[in-house]
Amino acid sequence: QVQLAESGGGLVQAGASLRLSCVVSGRTFSPSAMGWFRQAPGKEREFVAAVTWRGGIGYYADSVKGRFTISRDNAKNTVYLQMNSLKPEDTAAYYCAVNRDMRGYPQQGYDYWGQGTQVTVSS
Repeated sequence: QVQLAESGGGLVQAGASLRLSCVVSGRTFSPSAMGWFRQAPGKEREFVAAVTWRGGIGYYADSVKGRFTISRDNAKNTVYLQMNSLKPEDTAAYYCAVNRDMRGYPQQGYDYWGQGTQVTVSS
């Protein structure tokens, strides 16, 4: 089994920064890619960002492009989401996920999901 554990969420004011982390543990394998998604109350889950495990090339939703940066540390089995210039509309539960085989990449095809970490941005 594969476990994902997110951390780094919190309550911040608009314009602040946060860095989310997601550690992958469990069954030994190298994911093809990792992604971050978010879900606000009453809304559907949406894609935020994704990165390939080898090349490190990131993909972003238009709503976060230029403000968020996804990165990974292969040695630590960890993916990060650096979030700058946060806005109230970024308020959501943020989830990381594993894409094992690039199926549907970058926005679909994720097989394992974490429990989420809450990000709340006040105006």
